Amino acid sequence: MPGSGERPAERFALALPLAGTPGQDYVERRGIPSAIARAAGLRFDPDWAGRPAVLVALRDHTGAMVSVHGRYLNTLRGQDKMLTIGPGGGVVDIGKRRETWHDANDGHDALDEPLILVEGLFDALSLAVCGCRCLATIGRWAPWLPEACADRLAWLAFDGNRPGEHEAAVYAARLSRVRRLPPPPRCKDWNTALCKRGRGEVSRWLRQHLAAVDTAIP
Repeated sequence: MPGSGERPAERFALALPLAGTPGQDYVERRGIPSAIARAAGLRFDPDWAGRPAVLVALRDHTGAMVSVHGRYLNTLRGQDKMLTIGPGGGVVDIGKRRETWHDANDGHDALDEPLILVEGLFDALSLAVCGCRCLATIGRWAPWLPEACADRLAWLAFDGNRPGEHEAAVYAARLSRVRRLPPPPRCKDWNTALCKRGRGEVSRWLRQHLAAVDTAIP
């Protein structure tokens, strides 16, 4: 916690496994099966700076934990929805093979896999429900991303609103090959889409867009 002297990895290790906690109930209410949340490494902290939250690790290109992101289960007006501790330089990799990014970029199979960037934890979890691997930036820039993405097309799946378009423009300027992947119409983000449209419709939307790879933004 800020000011406590705890390292992110130490605090994360103190958190509880997700199963059987209010954190499991929370992710399931948002349309995420608990098995997917557990596979993504989510844990539960009943006292994340004073409130219960689900936690996930942000890791760098070597797989080392650099930060911990907490998404609060409940918020009142004026309260933050989330709190991230640690120095930055990492992403949340949902659906990741058990390898580092350095190792992954040595293999042709990894390069063929769609690289999808989203902002929030529940965006990534929602796309994982639809079978897609994602990197959630949690609103932070990881300086190793341009090198990791050098030989790949990056799909910018940020929110379908003005802040999301701004975030997409920032990443488009920093990465070599990108293409915009917005959520379905009248859906602000991917979790809204999953809850409103359902897994089947969102999966079809993803397949249609990911198949169109011949006109990437230069």
